[in-house]
Amino acid sequence: MKKRFGNLVATVLALLILVLPGALSARERRGANLVITLKDGHFVTGELIAVKPDSLLLLAEKDESVDLAGIRSIRIVRKSKARLGGLYGSLAGTLIGGIEVALEGGTRTEIGLGLVFGGILGGAVGLGVGAIAGTDKTIQFEGKSESEIKQALSYLRGKARIRDYK
Repeated sequence: MKKRFGNLVATVLALLILVLPGALSARERRGANLVITLKDGHFVTGELIAVKPDSLLLLAEKDESVDLAGIRSIRIVRKSKARLGGLYGSLAGTLIGGIEVALEGGTRTEIGLGLVFGGILGGAVGLGVGAIAGTDKTIQFEGKSESEIKQALSYLRGKARIRDYK
């Protein structure tokens, strides 16, 4: 028993040594990916570098400054979280399904079915929640008051690569 536990701990530590250095590497913070619709109908796409008092600085193929007065709307493009939500939901559903059947005094076969069906149901729910959580956010600028625009710029400042640009 003691040797088996020691082997498990050694295996987990070896995996952590292999996985953590990549996760702990110092990467530069990235800004949000934006698709800006201008009032003339054109689109500007790029990474948000900074929010200036009268413009947004984006990195596309080159640095580009977009004047706030010419913006109709801004769409913040987010990565889909459906896969991660499905994984977490499946894990949670498997645990809950297995524990539920075990507490009711089910046989091994019934516990196995509880694990499988709980995992499927939890995965489906997690997939839906993850898909909703990863949807793009659109901010309308046209027709908004000055205070609403300042609030939107404050939100965008938190999504920029350089947050405290003066």
